[in-house]
Amino acid sequence: MALKGVEVIETPLPKPSSEDYVVARLLEAVVEARLALHFVKEGLVRDAAGKAFQAWRTVLAALLRLELERLKAIAKSEEERRWLEERAVPRVPTSRMISLSLMLEQVGYRGVLADTNTALNIHDYQYHGPDPDMALSRYRTREEAALNILFLIGEVARLVEGLKARVKPSAELETALEDLKRELRNLAPL
Repeated sequence: MALKGVEVIETPLPKPSSEDYVVARLLEAVVEARLALHFVKEGLVRDAAGKAFQAWRTVLAALLRLELERLKAIAKSEEERRWLEERAVPRVPTSRMISLSLMLEQVGYRGVLADTNTALNIHDYQYHGPDPDMALSRYRTREEAALNILFLIGEVARLVEGLKARVKPSAELETALEDLKRELRNLAPL
């Protein structure tokens, strides 16, 4: 089954300094979230985990770009300000997602840290699968992981919906987001 909009994740991004960067990242996040949802429906939970994690990471990139000046204002050094602009926004390193989320919490994005923790747990699940002992993964079963993936997809949709007012959303973003929200509403319980 081909999903509409998948080619979005294959096209080059605008430069992070461009106004179109945030809209492109939000669209990419929605497309990744829809792919994750598709994989959950097909029972491919580990594949869904990878897509859900990427969707969240992409939302963080959009948030970091939108709030770059406020984040630079709370940065502790010139080196950290330069790192935010040159490395954090375009790449969102997995190893720094917690610290970046803490900074976003400081500028008013309540709940981002908890969602980032969920995303990182899902990321672990992608590599280790279900773990009854919970040594390598926080999820004992596929079902637990799938429910958390659906939760994270819902958070992606909620955040993108809220951020649309701050950017000039493209028709493609509007359509993709409405499709994602409709698919989430129509999802039968797992």
